[in-house]
Amino acid sequence: MRHNKDILWKGLLEWVFDDLLRFVFPDADKVFDMRRAFAFLDKELAEMYPEPEKESDVRVVDKLVKVFRKDGEEEWVLVHIEIQDKTKARDRALFPERMFRYFYRCLDRYRKPVAAIAIYTGPDGKRLPDCYEYQFMRTNLKYQYNTLCILDCPDEELGRSDNPFAWVVLAAKKALLKGKDLDKKLLAGKLFVFRKLYEGGIFERKKLQAILTFLDNYVRFEKTESNRIFRKEIDKITGKKNTMDIFEQVAEWRWQEGLQEGHRKGINEGLEKSVRALLANTEFSVEKIASLIGVSVTRVRKLSKEVRCK
Repeated sequence: MRHNKDILWKGLLEWVFDDLLRFVFPDADKVFDMRRAFAFLDKELAEMYPEPEKESDVRVVDKLVKVFRKDGEEEWVLVHIEIQDKTKARDRALFPERMFRYFYRCLDRYRKPVAAIAIYTGPDGKRLPDCYEYQFMRTNLKYQYNTLCILDCPDEELGRSDNPFAWVVLAAKKALLKGKDLDKKLLAGKLFVFRKLYEGGIFERKKLQAILTFLDNYVRFEKTESNRIFRKEIDKITGKKNTMDIFEQVAEWRWQEGLQEGHRKGINEGLEKSVRALLANTEFSVEKIASLIGVSVTRVRKLSKEVRCK
């Protein structure tokens, strides 16, 4: 089964978000209060999707995060992140407008400062823009947002960094490698990142889980034998100390998350059945059904269209 890079990025970002802020903004620790918890507003962002009725060929990971500032007041900043992999020409043209639409909807809804980041993870990242421009009848607008193209980050600088997100970027770059002796190149890259993790002491449970899961699944070997070599080399790095615990814990966490995902899926199926029943058997408004069931208005509208089509 083709592994889902979107899910890997999404799971990773919630545990290395402080490292991401420091990587993108050199003065992050002066601006943001890293001691306060981040609030991930995925549900709220889904309700603001610029065109919920349209399917896109672009695979993205949207994260809307409430971050407290360090200026003495309880003001917060919304950081919106777009992660792009491969993009078609049509989607490259539409992407800046998508970023702008999210910006003005966030600004309109929350009336708070918005910092936007677009992370380009694909081989064509350098071709993607960093601004949206609009001009008509002397009405002009330019919306500029932060961009991070992983291919612009030199391996040497990433390797010297003590920021765990730099090692994530380095791992993501390795996943783009092609050509002869690919597994050999990937093995060297994965082992380098693991050494940084191990020697850097990044063993906070959730952060370790997120980065190791990303490294192990995002950077995939072509041959099964390469996985065995990878584990053997890790034994050498660690002297077999904690190696089994590290990977058994990651496997256990994945299993537990699988159970939780299955539980959530069961709940979601039950909620969907309830929504469909109310749509079919009552004259309640979309807004009332959404309120009664506890789901978004956008979701109810989508199900309403499906019910009417039957």
